[in-house]
Amino acid sequence: MAEFTYDHIHLRSPDPEATAAFYERMFGAQILRSVQGGQPRIDLKLGGVDVFIMPVAPGSNVNPPPVSPYQGLDHFGLRVNGIDAVVAELKAKGVHFTMEPTTIRPGVRVAFLRGPEGVSIELLDRNAA
Repeated sequence: MAEFTYDHIHLRSPDPEATAAFYERMFGAQILRSVQGGQPRIDLKLGGVDVFIMPVAPGSNVNPPPVSPYQGLDHFGLRVNGIDAVVAELKAKGVHFTMEPTTIRPGVRVAFLRGPEGVSIELLDRNAA
């Protein structure tokens, strides 16, 4: 059987700069700028993962984000320590949470927030008291 390894997340955004700024401000993502095919490109490094941001031009045939819940890719998760303090910090920065910190089993707490273009992001604390 072939070996599969994780490579990247790919986002589409009508405003890649604003999307990148959100991930930088909220999660400390590193913004990576380059030029490919003569066009500016903006990507991120978030928690060791590559996040590619493709611009969506006005009038393109790209559909709007789905309304959650929906079938297919539901969310991506970021592991944190001290989830309650992290949530409070992100709320102070203006993040909208769709699920407050909740203990799903002993020692594990999760919360969900809404990112740009409706992306659902889970915060996961596997060392919760």
